[in-house]
Amino acid sequence: MLKRKFVYEVKRPRKDKKLPVVLSQDEVAKILNSVDNLKHKAILMLVYSAGLRVGEVVKLKSEDIDSKQMLIHIKGAKGRKDRYVMLSEIALEILRGYWREYKPSKYLFQGAKADRYISIRTVQKILEHACQKAGIKKEITVHSLRHSFATHLLEAGTDLRYIQELLGHAHSKTTEIYTHVSTKSISKIQSPLDSLDLKKGGNCRV
Repeated sequence: MLKRKFVYEVKRPRKDKKLPVVLSQDEVAKILNSVDNLKHKAILMLVYSAGLRVGEVVKLKSEDIDSKQMLIHIKGAKGRKDRYVMLSEIALEILRGYWREYKPSKYLFQGAKADRYISIRTVQKILEHACQKAGIKKEITVHSLRHSFATHLLEAGTDLRYIQELLGHAHSKTTEIYTHVSTKSISKIQSPLDSLDLKKGGNCRV
């Protein structure tokens, strides 16, 4: 008796290729300037200044901040990989002020209990409140600050390989999305319409 094998090809629906929401540098500045609470400002500054995931910033400990070498040691990140990222001088200044005022023990950013770190949900609420105060209407999450960090580095001329290393991406393809997000070069391209010899004036109103 012959046995027939039927192979059914199941076509998976294509995923929408949506680009991440990115803030301009002016928008980031407005958000950070709107935060008065020193602890909240320090958290958001670290996320943007080093491109951290929200799960990374909440788990930071004091010993992870190396002010001599100006580095932050990210331990047990996604994929169980450690990495080093840069420590911003401005972020360090805010951190020192925060340290003097709050004197955290186990975790750099403590939660309601001293032996626990601040929750991811709380950090998201901090950002939402800052956006409201700053008048930012874009629908963003804390991860949007990480996307903005990568995009702004790329626009400043930083090599994509360094950005990949800073973000902790295992594959370069993941980092390449920021080449599609950056609008700096696109905005410099002249539309062919602008080079046409068209009549000026008329009855059209804008």
